Amino acid sequence: MKKSRKMKIFLRKVISIIKLPEMRILPGQLAFFLVISIIPLIALVGAIGSEFNLPSTSIKEILESFVPSGVINYLIPTGNNSNIVNFNMIIFFFAAFILASNGTYSIINTSNEIYKVKDSSELRRRAKAVLMTLILVVLFLFLILVPAFGDVLIKIITTSIHSDSLTGLVENTYRILEYPISLFLIYYNLKLLYTIAPDTKISSRSTIPGALFTTIMWLISSKIYAFYVDYFANYNVFYGAMSNILVLLIWVYILAYIFTLGMCFNATGVIQETLRLNKNDIEEALKKDK
Repeated sequence: MKKSRKMKIFLRKVISIIKLPEMRILPGQLAFFLVISIIPLIALVGAIGSEFNLPSTSIKEILESFVPSGVINYLIPTGNNSNIVNFNMIIFFFAAFILASNGTYSIINTSNEIYKVKDSSELRRRAKAVLMTLILVVLFLFLILVPAFGDVLIKIITTSIHSDSLTGLVENTYRILEYPISLFLIYYNLKLLYTIAPDTKISSRSTIPGALFTTIMWLISSKIYAFYVDYFANYNVFYGAMSNILVLLIWVYILAYIFTLGMCFNATGVIQETLRLNKNDIEEALKKDK
């Protein structure tokens, strides 16, 4: 009974957050800049990956796990260019970082609006945006390395250990841990972005609920939307060749909305407050709502 009342209070608080003016404007603004930056970001990851001889199919395999299939065709081609050397590569990396940092720059502006803090200097925010872009690049690289190097490690163990049972145990253990490790990397990097984004010092601990919420909801919403697009949606009837771009825009907007909502949870402390409610607090909160 107490848990159901807590959930009722929590849902009412969530609805009040969703009705905030920020939630009507900021997700769309963030989604716009993320769409602009997502292709150079993946291109940057692909170029760095090719320098370390990482398999070019790894990026596609990762995207296929949570991105609608029609979107991948727009994202992958630019991620596999490896014929850039010397000075041209430096120019490419610089341009890709600047373009990709527009997305993280928008995250900084969004967080300042939500936390009601004054913007710092333009130079400082741009530098922070580049740092946050680097965090995203590292996240993508780790997501590539986990499956790619994991398979290599299993092959090494298989050739060095002549025990079928032990080899099978190692392989099964890796297959079990591969997905949780990837989820943890996403959660940790989201938590890091939530912590450093605002132009004010906030506790890393206070961003845990929002990071957990965003990680779980990103996974669930992406799976549901991918399933919907693959089996039910028929955008090409109205939009033709533009349908895949529309799928990309809607998908990124969903992710941006969840990301912004998670940031609002952190700023308002709604999850922590709900969990700390005792019986008297619950009764009082329900009376106020009436």
